[in-house]
Order: sequence, then structure tokens, then C-alpha cells
Amino acid sequence: YMKVSLENGIMSIRERIDRERICGEADVCMIPFEIILEEPLEVYRGKIEIRDVNDNAPTFPQSSIVLQISEANAPGVRFRLESADDPDIGTNTVAAYTISSNEHFSLRTQKTLDGIVIAELLLEKSLDRELQSSFQLFLTATDGGIPRRTGTAEILITVLDINDNPPVFDRDIYRGSISENAPHGTLVMKLKGNDLDEGQNAKIIYSFSHVALRKVRNFFSLDPETGDIRVGGQLDFEEANSYSLDVEVVDHGSPAMTGHSKVLIKVIDVNDNAPEIKMTSASNIIPENAPPGTLVKLISVLDRDSGDNGHVRCTVPRNIPFELQTASDHYKLITSEMFDREAISEYKIIISAWDLGSPSLSANITMRITISDINDNAPRFAESSYNIYVMENNAPGASIFTVTATDPDLDQNSRVSYAFLENHVINSPASTYLTINTMNGTIYALRSFDYENLKNFQIHVQARDAGVPPLSSSAKVNVIILDQNDNAPVIVSPSEHSGSAAVASVPTSAGEGYLVTKIMATDADSGQNARLMYQMVKSTDPSLYKVGQISGEIRTARNILQSDTAVKSLIILVKDNGQPSLSSTVTVNIKVLENSTEGIVERSNLLMDPEYVSDPNVYLIVIFSCTSVVFLLIIVLLIGIKCKQDRNNIQAYNSRSYCYNPGDSHGAFNRRLAMEETLRNPGTGRVVRVSDLNQYSACLSPESAKSDFLFLKPCGASTS
Repeated sequence: YMKVSLENGIMSIRERIDRERICGEADVCMIPFEIILEEPLEVYRGKIEIRDVNDNAPTFPQSSIVLQISEANAPGVRFRLESADDPDIGTNTVAAYTISSNEHFSLRTQKTLDGIVIAELLLEKSLDRELQSSFQLFLTATDGGIPRRTGTAEILITVLDINDNPPVFDRDIYRGSISENAPHGTLVMKLKGNDLDEGQNAKIIYSFSHVALRKVRNFFSLDPETGDIRVGGQLDFEEANSYSLDVEVVDHGSPAMTGHSKVLIKVIDVNDNAPEIKMTSASNIIPENAPPGTLVKLISVLDRDSGDNGHVRCTVPRNIPFELQTASDHYKLITSEMFDREAISEYKIIISAWDLGSPSLSANITMRITISDINDNAPRFAESSYNIYVMENNAPGASIFTVTATDPDLDQNSRVSYAFLENHVINSPASTYLTINTMNGTIYALRSFDYENLKNFQIHVQARDAGVPPLSSSAKVNVIILDQNDNAPVIVSPSEHSGSAAVASVPTSAGEGYLVTKIMATDADSGQNARLMYQMVKSTDPSLYKVGQISGEIRTARNILQSDTAVKSLIILVKDNGQPSLSSTVTVNIKVLENSTEGIVERSNLLMDPEYVSDPNVYLIVIFSCTSVVFLLIIVLLIGIKCKQDRNNIQAYNSRSYCYNPGDSHGAFNRRLAMEETLRNPGTGRVVRVSDLNQYSACLSPESAKSDFLFLKPCGASTS
């Protein structure tokens, strides 16, 4: 019926409104409406009253009203006339009746408590059937509207004889009530009429007037013999809460006479209508960060019943973060707590409403509220720190590890990308060593690692989501390089000179177990790969010398015999414990000398001269040494004193020099406590223990820790 302009909010009529069709005979005609504002979401309710205009003229049920009046009736007798019907209300309904002029009849009207005007024909002058047997009059009904409208019916009066007592009801107005759920056939009330005549003139029948019959024929029935009014159809308090009926009683006289009365029936409401729940909302989606008090839905609850039967209550479950807020004529569903979509992403809300009737009727509806995601969770790694073990000599470009971070958010907020934070490895960016797949977190090595140069390093991996604003977290990744047996042992002492075999000497007086020399080797690998074992693979006389498998010491296996040759050649194999095992060999020529002095001089000269020294040269050196024996003894004495002073510092690595001076083979050496020399291979961290039973002199310069080479020199030799 109405429309509202969205631009200016003006409400206008969509089509012609017929009040009588919408509200019937109701005194007040209201059309309810709702106004919904979207931003902010709000509902306002209103009602439009449809006011009656005088657009309907009064009409009579029939165009002719037939009356039969006995000539015996005395002046003053009244005859009820059929009332005109006007669907308008108030002043627009029937307000007056008029009749065409006549000397025998006049018109009298009266208004009931309901405001209905009743017209009665009054006999002013006695009738004489012999003079005039019939009359034709016109009854005009006029309403009170502006302009006034009228309706006319013809009154045809036939003058009859005798039956001069009309039947009458025992009450002018009958009042009663009936429940709206009364079943068909329920007795509403009993009418009682009486006729003072006798015989056929006293027999009466009951009926509804024509106007009343049109209104109530579907709801009530009237027994013509007994006058019982019963329920004839389904009553509905919400459609009509009362009925006003005109009843009449007619005798069997000739002419028949009629009596009239009014029946008022009130319909009693019962709780037969459950509440109706209606909701208004723009969306069923709420953001995860919606604050408490956010409006979700506008809820209207209607009950067509009246009184307590129409009073309703509405609730939602208590175990959800929502609550109902009561407004003037509706409810607001608002949030009561903050949401966590990762815990609960959707809520199923049951809204229940019930009235206060007895028994109470209820209704409920179920609605689903979806929580939309916001970026409130940073990606999380399974661990805060990862250890990656990479074998050295790895293939560049190969995958070495995969880190994974999870984000409980949705869609774009859960898309994780990976990157390295600013890290430096040996003053170089981490990106020169490793790269990471930004999509799946797979880490690739960009170069082949060398355990001997880089044993471990640390990087930080960042996981970052694609939300707005983006959130991130990081994890520490420790890259540990595992050693591979890729370095063969390096023999430090005795060393071969220009491809010539190393030289060692032993006096003829040496007995079984005499230490000839010690093979010192180192391996740049670590662990089992650096664990060395010594083995004599070839010897000119295998029975004379033996090699310590662990210590690398070459000792005599028996006493030296006169028949033994002067020079024995040994090939010593040094191998590590790696898989596969790597090895190195050294050739050692051992000379048997007749005295210790000769051996010392010869060994010193061999150590000082990087070239191989021939046997004639050795003899010349021995002759020269003999001529200078006194001088050499003095030098040996001074060196012995120096070594005695440094004895307490023999274990310190930062001393100026380490010296060991073996004495002769007859007791001076045996009277000293066993002492171990410590030789450190530069850069390897390996410590080589040297037994003091060695039969040669060794010195380490103060700068030997900075050199990749180890020089063996006679004790007391210049270090320049």
C-alpha cells in the first residue's frame, strides 16, 4: 500500500486503500510498518491509521420490505424495519431514517449502545382493510458523512385481519461469551420468546435477521424451534473478538407477527498462537576482532494473542559469546566477548521465544554466524632451533633441510613465505652459502663445504605471512659440517729430504726395545678419520725392528749382532681409521753406529742439511768432530744446563723453546725421570707425545705454532 523514497525518505501511497476491505467494521484501522536503517543497523516501527471517508452509501438487504399488518392493531403499534448496512464507520455510517409521508404511518428511530440506529414503523391511525388493503412507502437511510449518502428500500404493507399479539423476547439484549477454541456445536446461549395468542398464532420460530445471517452464518447457528445458539464454525479471537447479532421471533398467525432482540457474544482468547520470530540483518558474517557490544541481528517477536497470552520472552543459550539486549519493541543480538576464529569459526545460535500463557507456547529458530578471519597469528615453527648436519664435500645445489612454519589463520593470512635474515658466515653473507625456497622452506647449499675450514655456522630463518599487516617469526638453524675422510695422514717426522729416505741411527750397543726413532704424523680430519695407526710394510730385516701400532715408535726387536748390515731400510705405512681409509708412507734408513758421538754428529748434520748426505761425507764429519770433541762437550754441557732450567716448563706451550737432550746410553739418561715432549701440529689441534727415550735431539722454535712445518734440530743449535 505504501512506498518510501530511498533518496529523501518520503513515504507515499502506492495504490488506493480500501479501509473496509482491510479492517472491515473495526473502529480503528491500523497498518503497521517497519523502517530499517542499514548504517547503523536499526529498526523503527510505526503504524498508519486509515481514516474512514464516506465512500459507501447505506444499502438495505433487500430492495423491498414486506409487512403484513392486521387491521385490528391499535394506533401506537411499532413494527421493526430491516436496518440498512453501511460499511463505513463513525459518523459515516447510517445516522438517520426517513419515510415517505403517509397519514397512517410514521417513523421512530432509536440508537443502541453500539451506536446502531434502529428504525421502527409506528402505526398512527387505525387501519381499515375494506378501505385500503395495502400501502406502498419508501424508507430512506442517510449516513452522517460529508457529503451525505443515502439508500432507499420499498415498504410494501398488506393489511390483514386479527392476529393482534406479536411474539416478544424475554430480554431486549442477550449477552454471552464463548472460548475461541470451543468445538463445533457448543451451546452459546438459549433465546426465549413468548406470544400471548393461542393456537397457531402462539407458535413461534427463531431466526437471525438477514444482516446478522450474512455475518455469522459461518460461526453460529440458531435452532428455529428451541432458540439455541450454538457454535457453527471455527472462532478466532485474533480475527474478531465479539459479535453483535439481530435475532427475531415470528409466530404462525395470519398475518404473522415478529418480535426482535439483540444478541452480544464476546469471544474469549485462548493461547493458541505461538510467538513468531523475525530477524533483520545485513550479513551473517562477523569479523574476528569485533568488540563486545557489536550489533549482529535485530529480532522481532510477535504473538497474536492478547493479555498474558501475547506477552513473550526471548533468550539465547548462555554458553556462547552472544547476548540479547531488550529494546522498546524488539531485541538486539549483540556480541558479549571477543572471538577467536582459530578456536571456533562458526556459531550455531538457537533463539527461543515463549509466551506467558497457560500452557505456554514457544518457538525457536536457528541461525549460523560465521567468524571471518583477521591476521592475528604469526607463523610458528615446530621448533625454535634446528640442527642441520651436512657432510663435507656435499654437492652444490642439493637440498639439505626443510623448515616448516604453520599459520592457523585462513587464506592469504596463512600463506607463509621463507627468507634468511641478515646473517654473516666468516664475514660473508649467508646467502653466499645457502639459499631457501620462499614457498616451501627447503634450504639448498650453494657451495661444497670443507670441514677443515668451516665446522659450523648459524643462520636465522624468517617465516612471514601475507596478511595485512604481515606477521612473522624466526627460528635459529645451526648448520653443522660433518667430517669426511678426505685428508691423508701427513708425516711430520722424520721427514724425507728431496725424495730421499729419512735417516736414523742406532748404536751397536742398543739392546732389545731400544727406541730408534718415532714416526710423528698428523691428519687434518677429526674423530675416527684422524685416528692414526702405524704399520711396517717392508723391511730389509723384519726381525730387527718393530713399529708401535699406536705410538709409531720404531724400536729394536732384538740385540744388534755383528753380522747385521750397517744400514737397514724400513717402509712405514701410516693410515687413518676413516672409511675408506687413507694412508701415507715414509722410508727410514737406520744406520748402526759404533759409538754414540758419531751418531749424534751424523744425525745433527743430516737434520741441518736438506740434501741427502753420502757415507764418505759422514766419515769426514766424524773425523772433524773428533778433532773438536772438547768443544762439542762444552756445548753439550751448556745445553744440558739449559734444559734442566726449562724442565719445570716442559708442559707449557708458550715457552721460548722446547729441548730434549738425551744422555749417553749408560745411565745418565736412565737416572732422569721420564719426560714427555709435546709437539703441536700447527692448525690441527693434535698433540703428539714424544717419549724421552728418544735417541735424538729435537727443538721447537717459539714461532713454530705459526708454521705449517716442524724442524728438528740438535739441541743448542741456532734458531735463527
